[in-house]
Amino acid sequence: MRKTVTATALALAAVLLTGCGDGSGKHSGGKSGEDGRAGGTQRTATPDAGGDAKGSAKREVTLEVLGTGTAQIAYHLDTSEFEQVTLPWKKTATIELTAAEQKVGRLVSVVPGSIQGSDGLLQAAPCVITVDGRKVADNQEGKVPKPCQFKVK
Repeated sequence: MRKTVTATALALAAVLLTGCGDGSGKHSGGKSGEDGRAGGTQRTATPDAGGDAKGSAKREVTLEVLGTGTAQIAYHLDTSEFEQVTLPWKKTATIELTAAEQKVGRLVSVVPGSIQGSDGLLQAAPCVITVDGRKVADNQEGKVPKPCQFKVK
């Protein structure tokens, strides 16, 4: 249990630090590892929705944490929050990407808390991120004890 709590605390700290910005409301970027991945499965979306004349584009992003009971979660979407929720939990937001964010991406993430697995041991709750209705990241039904994260472009 101590390893799970420590891993969750470290993952939460990584998400909160990644969400830091310059106060302008825009994400400042950052990478967690050599390949920029800190979560389970992660892919990069290409801008398939058209932008407007100013070069911005909108994406509908949904964060989900599955399971039953309650869990603490942290997420970074249109805002950054840390809260106790009843599972299953879902948050959807439409984010507007600038031309620069379409090139480098904007990080969205969810750090699921621990739930009791079928074997009675604590494990990370399953998490999923979808962008414009397409699944882009998950933690393999909680088998990967890392947050779900994705760079939306």
